[in-house]
Amino acid sequence: MHESALEAVAAYYSARLQRHGATPAGVDWPHRPGQELRWVQLLKLCEFSMPRSLNDVGCGYGALRAFLSRRYPLARIDYVGTDISEAMVAVARRRWRHRGDCRFEVAVNAERVADYSVASGIFNVKLDCPDADWEDQVARCLDQLQHHSRLGYAINFVLPAADKRVSPPQLYRPAPERWLTHLQAQGGHVQLIQGYGLQEYTLLTRFDAKNQPSDDGYAGPICQPPPGQTEA
Repeated sequence: MHESALEAVAAYYSARLQRHGATPAGVDWPHRPGQELRWVQLLKLCEFSMPRSLNDVGCGYGALRAFLSRRYPLARIDYVGTDISEAMVAVARRRWRHRGDCRFEVAVNAERVADYSVASGIFNVKLDCPDADWEDQVARCLDQLQHHSRLGYAINFVLPAADKRVSPPQLYRPAPERWLTHLQAQGGHVQLIQGYGLQEYTLLTRFDAKNQPSDDGYAGPICQPPPGQTEA
């Protein structure tokens, strides 16, 4: 994909943030329950009974970090969020400046190898980018997620419009088979999740850890926050 396409998407989300603030609407969600329901599906990939590292690609203002704190209050999660919007990352850094177990970076993809990676909604808004160019970018991102994920990664897509309804051309809505077969060809065990109340589907890819990349970017020992300290 041309760099201008990513710049356009970054500008789109930065404008949403400026208009709506650090809220679900700021990342194009109509309501928080739907936003959190999507995370529930993505996090079916993860097992947090022991310390884990997590990449959040397309982290926005860091809302997933808050959800993790509520849903897994005892888990030790070394979290790194990346986003192409500088404005989003700036807000996330301010909101989580007191936490030693998370950081945020401006980047297209993950910046390190972690146990798990999740990418929530990053493929859905393509604006005026041609489908072929957008799919090239999606494929590159999936390759990067595979490279940076030791145990597995999770992604989602919007379902095609039902009953021949016209979908806004700014959205990318592939059938599940389009990327399911791509992930299966990459290796690992791929699980399709759909029918959970949203017009989308989730793909979970799990790997055998011994066949995954070495820990060349792991953040080291996890620094636990003081008891009771959560999002600012």
